[in-house]
Amino acid sequence: MADMNAICQAVLQGDRVTLPKLVDAALREGVSAKDILNNGLIAGIRRVGDLFSKNEIFVPEMLIAARAMNETLEKLQPLLTAQGVQPKGTVVAGTVKGDLHDIGKNLVCIMVRGAGYKVIDCGVDCAAEKFIAAARENKAQAVLCSALLTTTMPYMKTVVDEVKASGLPLKVVIGGAPVTKTYADKIGADGYGADANEAVLVTEALLGAAGPAVAAKPKAVAKPKAAAKAKPKAKAKPKAKPKAKPKAKPKAKAKAKPKARARKGRR
Repeated sequence: MADMNAICQAVLQGDRVTLPKLVDAALREGVSAKDILNNGLIAGIRRVGDLFSKNEIFVPEMLIAARAMNETLEKLQPLLTAQGVQPKGTVVAGTVKGDLHDIGKNLVCIMVRGAGYKVIDCGVDCAAEKFIAAARENKAQAVLCSALLTTTMPYMKTVVDEVKASGLPLKVVIGGAPVTKTYADKIGADGYGADANEAVLVTEALLGAAGPAVAAKPKAVAKPKAAAKAKPKAKAKPKAKPKAKPKAKPKAKAKAKPKARARKGRR
């Protein structure tokens, strides 16, 4: 039985000798090219990207792994086409005008291609018109721009502005050593990738191809609320009869004091 974990591990180690042999063995066992791509190559390159993002591996190791995966993917491509496996989408990538650096751009291209996209590599020193022409010709959905110099970074705004003016439904993702998320927001770019792995994740998020669609859960039907039983009205308590005021006791008549008899004076 083909071991997808072994293929994944060979990608992680950048083993350009073992990886093709494992893929050939899996094909002989009847495993489809699509399964090898998704469960072996893509799973492996995602693991590489995760380790790179955590600073557990660095650019040299990432390049070695990406190149091994890319070489195997190129050999697998005719089978994928024959089996009707379509790319998730198409993107155009390149280093902006005035910048001749390509290591970061090449790494992004390999990672994005490994994630299942068709990548049109425009190379280095790319004017906005070159990005737009390539996108129009290949019906791309996104433009990925790279810059390594602070002096070439401002040209990214030109690319963003010209893409918007072209009227093409393109997303623009930018990245590179001097580029930041704040700058991407400032110039109106649709996305920013701090590294190659993040560029893949951002591209997937923007193009809506981050993974298989998940069926939405049916909304629970609200149960009809039971009619609230009317509480019986409390019987009105009979009004208390006003207490009879105690009758005032008749005042006792003052007894008339007997008039003192006049004493007869002695004569």
